[in-house]
Amino acid sequence: MTERDRLLDMLARVHSGDAWHGPSVMAALDGVDAERAAAHPLPDVHSIWEIALHVTAWRHEVAGRVRGKAPSVPAEGDWPPLPGRDESWWTTTRAALDASHRELMLLVEQLPDESLEQRIGRSRDAGLGVGISMAIMLHGIVQHDAYHAGQMSMLAKVTRPSP
Repeated sequence: MTERDRLLDMLARVHSGDAWHGPSVMAALDGVDAERAAAHPLPDVHSIWEIALHVTAWRHEVAGRVRGKAPSVPAEGDWPPLPGRDESWWTTTRAALDASHRELMLLVEQLPDESLEQRIGRSRDAGLGVGISMAIMLHGIVQHDAYHAGQMSMLAKVTRPSP
């Protein structure tokens, strides 16, 4: 298995596959409606919906970097605002999250193996995720998604209606 194949496998698992760490991103959202997604059950903690928008924004940023865009904060912002609070907006957000995954998968499928060693950014800035290789950046987005899948999974449990 090549490095690119491993990355594709990990991206697929963390998004909607058999993730070893627990629920995948999409599994964490199973059964979550707009009301639960927008809820803030814990003070100073982002909602499920805010996290979904954040994950989507960073996937877009990483996709742009794969295409050769200069690294920056995502165009949508680090923590984009909710576009609305009804079911149609929540459906749109989930669809955008899924589309961001498909876009990144397609780009990684097309990457030549040697480009995985290409440096992203000139100097190390952990907050911006630069000064690393393309491969490390792609491993990083997998780790980012796993971290936020865990947050969304915990918030889904906290916001679950009582029986």
